[in-house]
Amino acid sequence: MIDLHSHSSASDGAMSPAESAGYAADRKLRVWALTDHDTVDGLFEAASACDGKPLAFVPGIEINVAWPTGEFHLLGLGLRCVSAELRATIEFLTEDRRERNSRIADMIFRDKGIRIDLKEMEARFSTRQLGRPHFARMLAGLGIVKKPQEAFDKFLGSGRPWYVPHGGEDVDAAISAIVTSGGIPVLAHPRSLYISLNKISPVIENLRSRGILGLEAFHPCVRINEGHRLEEIARNCGMFVTAGSDFHGKGVRADRHLGFTAGGLKIEDRFWDEELLPALGGTFDYKDTEFFGKRTVF
Repeated sequence: MIDLHSHSSASDGAMSPAESAGYAADRKLRVWALTDHDTVDGLFEAASACDGKPLAFVPGIEINVAWPTGEFHLLGLGLRCVSAELRATIEFLTEDRRERNSRIADMIFRDKGIRIDLKEMEARFSTRQLGRPHFARMLAGLGIVKKPQEAFDKFLGSGRPWYVPHGGEDVDAAISAIVTSGGIPVLAHPRSLYISLNKISPVIENLRSRGILGLEAFHPCVRINEGHRLEEIARNCGMFVTAGSDFHGKGVRADRHLGFTAGGLKIEDRFWDEELLPALGGTFDYKDTEFFGKRTVF
């Protein structure tokens, strides 16, 4: 069993990178990727925690890309280093996120009279990548809502009073940032682009021509038959296929379980052995990356 899409507290997950690695090992995963939003901060800790465990670690990232409708998330799998381009992308998206968070904090103060110190929030959640999930947890802790999901339903979700759209990296810049870092660009959960399946093929073809090599056909947000349709589209476009859980921690989302994907299906070894590993050149060892051993790059 494997998992090629998961998150830790380095972005919006509930478990630290080391705890996430331990959990992946306890779940008896053979291959596990950490793909935090717009950051590589957790990769060194995760790689170190995998040492001595029967677990192949895949350093990754999930980059937010500018898109006119829905959400465009680009996975970078098998990162070997942090290139200057990837560092610039992370810095750009981090600053955009901070501006968005500041606007959300101002709205909460305006409507509820609650003053929020973003630096204190970063320290509390141990991340430089604060996002809406952190605000949701904070609001639940303050008793403004009963559960974090209620915060999205009432305040933080699209169309709600405290919703602030965020920008994203240019798609070509995001692809280049991943490639120059030794990684493989993979389009995450393509249904979130908000394009119907009968119209998505030319979009996928265009993204393939620009350098996106893989497509995450299987994800908890799609039905099994949709996953098979997306896999067919990927094959027709000359792309390989991956699967992931988009796991954010135990109990965070009822439909997200490490090692499982669309329809609650176990993520098969083929998505590593026959799909991603060949794209990485047939061999990959996280101990040969800059995310293992002496920390010198970030």
